[in-house]
Amino acid sequence: MTSPILVTGGTGTLGRLVVPLLRKAGCEVRVLTRGPHAPEDGIEYVTGDISTGEGLQAAVDGVETIVHCAGSAKGDEVKARNLVRAASQAGAPHVVFVSVVGADRVPVVSGIDRAMFGYFAAKREAEQIIAESGLPWTTLRATQFHDWVWLTLGMMAKLPVLMTWGGVRFQPVDAGEVAARLVELALDQPAGLVPDIAGPRVYRMEELARDYVKATGKRRLILPVRSPGKAAAAFRAGANLAPDHAVGRRTWEDFLAERESGGQ
Repeated sequence: MTSPILVTGGTGTLGRLVVPLLRKAGCEVRVLTRGPHAPEDGIEYVTGDISTGEGLQAAVDGVETIVHCAGSAKGDEVKARNLVRAASQAGAPHVVFVSVVGADRVPVVSGIDRAMFGYFAAKREAEQIIAESGLPWTTLRATQFHDWVWLTLGMMAKLPVLMTWGGVRFQPVDAGEVAARLVELALDQPAGLVPDIAGPRVYRMEELARDYVKATGKRRLILPVRSPGKAAAAFRAGANLAPDHAVGRRTWEDFLAERESGGQ
């Protein structure tokens, strides 16, 4: 490719894995970042904020492909809207977006739903904004990353009692495997909504919590609590799972073993 590929969220959990894979494939890369960075071999950093749109026009100028990894607990629909607006003014770049499995199956209709699962509604709205933008697009839905499970359980374990979401299961996937799939999609033609990507095994949240407590040496009472709301009910029914797309190979146990050995 002669034009750079823009990666939003290029210094985050997923983006920082996407960038070197694109470089390995021979691509010039442009990274949108909120803080200044010195350029690296084949990597240009552009300062901006996708949440506000500041600096975004300069970031999209001259690119033919955008890998949109910038995500957060809320506001993904705002980021998508700003990105689409800037990209449409710059031409017609291919937007490759990473969403979440269950975005179309987790109903977020009440205040309780929004408080706990508003992320899914924001991702779904972002999907629709990109699909209806008139730009060529590809969307990949992934299950929760191992890293996200680890960080979430870490937040919950700050209390003496680690309260899990009763009846909820997860199918965590390796962020590196998702990054590799995104690079494949970025180097290919726009494909719309592609098959999900999910980890190799499904775990009850209590299992993940027990593993976390053991790995960290913390002593916590693990208490499953059944959450109210339609979104929580959908989670208990497995709306966040993709057993037919368990293409990931790295298990939660592999992730923990690597952490224990100092690999992360």
